[in-house]
Parts: sequence; structure tokens; C-alpha cells
Amino acid sequence: MHVGTQGTIKGVTTKQLNDLGVPIILGNTYHLGHRPGPSVVDAAGGLHKFMNWDKAILTDSGGFQMVSLLKLANFTEEGVKFQSPHNGTEMLLTPEHSMAIQNALESDIMMQLDDVVSVLTKGERMYEAMERSVRWLDRCQAAHKKVSTQNLFGIIQGGLEPEWRLKCLKKMISKDCPGYAIGGLSGGEEKEDFWKTVSICTDHLPKEKPRYLMGVGYQVELVVCSALGCDMYDCVFPTRTARFGSALVRTGQLQLKNKMFSEDLSPIDDQCSCLTCKTYSRAYLHFLLNEDTTGVILLTIHNIAYQLRLMSDIRKSIMEDKFPDFIRTFFSTMFPDKSYPSWVVDALSSVGVNLV
Repeated sequence: MHVGTQGTIKGVTTKQLNDLGVPIILGNTYHLGHRPGPSVVDAAGGLHKFMNWDKAILTDSGGFQMVSLLKLANFTEEGVKFQSPHNGTEMLLTPEHSMAIQNALESDIMMQLDDVVSVLTKGERMYEAMERSVRWLDRCQAAHKKVSTQNLFGIIQGGLEPEWRLKCLKKMISKDCPGYAIGGLSGGEEKEDFWKTVSICTDHLPKEKPRYLMGVGYQVELVVCSALGCDMYDCVFPTRTARFGSALVRTGQLQLKNKMFSEDLSPIDDQCSCLTCKTYSRAYLHFLLNEDTTGVILLTIHNIAYQLRLMSDIRKSIMEDKFPDFIRTFFSTMFPDKSYPSWVVDALSSVGVNLV
């Protein structure tokens, strides 16, 4: 899911997203709750109509801002009080308020408000966050007013402690959510800890319900974590990296601002069918990226198309029972010298896919 924090993916229209075949985007409850505010979006008939988007929308709960805006937040059992980074005003985000905002936004998938702390946090505070997230799911379910049209997902917390993750899993699975997210990762933890925590969660989450790994979007992570059993992802990476001039390709990334591309008249990827690759050369994009914002827009379109194609290829290979072959081809292309990261080798080996 590409991230449209404030009802838009930066620089790209909903018409362009439709043309790319984007099936779902993510919106941010905290930011939309501040600006333009739920009353405006509700009066427009929900976020779909407000932004002219007829595909699916997932909204996060606002919980992640407990980490990203930590200096502006105070925590209690009632909720979390934020100081707006926009104008300094205070906002108390409770499970009930998060549900009210998301009900007004009318997103297709809503996330519970969870107590989010840095994954590197140890001891009592992490355990408290895990237990509180369970209690807050109860409050979110009680406050959810549109059960027939909006799916409320629970979020598994517990840091890097296997026993805490398992305890949280058991309690949240008993609440029979339409889907579950694995939260609290991609926050600076070691990759060995990352994949093992993902694996613990996917081993125990219901197989018939979606498993959403929050905040993950690098190509390698998408392939590995799909092998571990995850279904859904979101990340600002493909669009943010475009704003820095990087194009996603099968071998990793191309930094098109570099002078080496100034006379390269080939497309970013001759196997990509996006507007950018069909129409413009690397040299033209190099020129624009150093002169005009149009270059960022064209690169964003390509990176969105790349991620969509990667996930589509993963899905197709699974359906055709060819996923292990896909994985080996993907990694031999990404790492032609076979210098695979050790955590990748270990993670894939745990599900019977050997790279070496």
C-alpha cells in the first residue's frame, strides 16, 4: 500500500493512480484528524469522495505518531495527548476518538489505536504497551460504529520478546478481528530479530485472515516476508526515494541525479510498461531531477509501478506454485555476486528455500 498521508500520494493524481492499477492506498488518521478534520471529510461523504478515489483505503490509527512525534506526546491509559506539529494545539487521541475519526473517513480497513513504543525499548514499558494495546482493541471494537462496511484490524505488539508476542497473539486472536497487523517493527532492530519476530507472528496468526506487516516496503523485505507468510505491506519508501532521485529497478536502485546518467538515452527499465519508462529516457529524467519537480512526479510513477509489479509477480508465482523459483531468480538478479545478506539466507532457509 503506497502511503497517501493526507489524502494524496505526493505529486500524483488519483487518475494517474487508477491508470497504474493501484488497488489500495493508505491514509493517516492523525494528520487527517488535524487537517482538514473529520467533519469536513464526513460532510464530503467520506475520504473516497473527498479525494475522488473509488478503490480501497486503509487508515492507520494515529498510534505510530507516538514514536515519530514522541517529544510532542504524553501517554495515559485514557489515550495519548499530542501537541500538533502544525500549530501547537493539543489533541487527545483515545481509542474512541481514533474510531470516530476513521468512521468519518469511511476507510475500508481501519486500524486499532495501539500503544506504540520503539522496538528497541526493553522491559516494563514494552510489556505495558503490549497489554495496553490489547485493552485498547476492546475499546476500539466497542466504539466502532460501521462494522458492516469497515474492517477493524488488531495490531500485534510485544517488541522483540517471543513470549510477549505470543501472549499478545493469543489474546487478540480471541477477539476475532477481520485481519491482523504485525506492528512495532522496522524501527532499527537487527535484521535477525526482525525476521524471527515476523516468523513467530505468521506461524500463529489465522491463515484464513490477512496478515499485514506494517511499515515494510524495501524490495528484499517484501520478498522475504511474503515467504514468511505476510500478505500486506505499507511504506513511504518507494515514493520518498523518488523525491531523492532514486529509481527502483530489479538490481536495486538507480540514483538518476548522478552525472553518469546525463547522456543515457535508455529508459529506467526496458521491461517496465509505466508511462515514465515508455516515454522518457534516463538522461531526460536526470535533467529534470536537477531542474524541475516534474522529474520527481515521473519517478514516483515509475516506483509505484515497480512495487505493484513486484507484488503482482509474487502473487502470481504463489498461485502457480513457483514461488521458490521466483525467490531465487529475484535474489540472483539483485545480488549477481551471490553476496546475499545472512539474515535473508537464514529467513528463507527457515521456510525451505535455500539460496546457497
